[in-house]
Amino acid sequence: FGLSTAMTPTITPKILEITLGPGDFYFGGQHTRIRTLLGSCVAITLWHPVKRIGGMCHYMLPSRKNHGKHATRLSAGHFADEALELFMQEIRNHQTRPEDYLVKLFGGSDMFDTQRCYNHTENIGNANINAGLSLLQHAGFDLAARDLGGTAHRKIYFELWNGDVWVQHGPLRFTP
Repeated sequence: FGLSTAMTPTITPKILEITLGPGDFYFGGQHTRIRTLLGSCVAITLWHPVKRIGGMCHYMLPSRKNHGKHATRLSAGHFADEALELFMQEIRNHQTRPEDYLVKLFGGSDMFDTQRCYNHTENIGNANINAGLSLLQHAGFDLAARDLGGTAHRKIYFELWNGDVWVQHGPLRFTP
């Protein structure tokens, strides 16, 4: 008895699961799923539909400036401007251009009533959103989708084999 083509088993490549924490950055190939959990932090996803490559960052603050000596201990991925530069380096390494990518932006929730930064009138989530939108526009990216603001955390799942990003919203912010 021979196997028909309908009965031939399909070999499914193993999926690499990457979990990002605050300040983490990942860029890779098509058999990868990247996930993260966001509150006031923001994630940028980039996906190249032809090459099926892409990545995600999970940044905490707009910029290293104005954060004193504590900021020197944090990696580049903690800051929107430096995380975007990590993406730009990957884009150059893969000989692609910003306009070749589908870009999506997530997060920036107002998680705590007392969570404020800079001039004490803008919450950290809004500052992160504004930084991401401005930096992406300045770098020549077109935003394909966004899920920003609010008062709930988000779980983000990004599949590099097809470019899909799934968002799961959590409970409302913590109020002491």
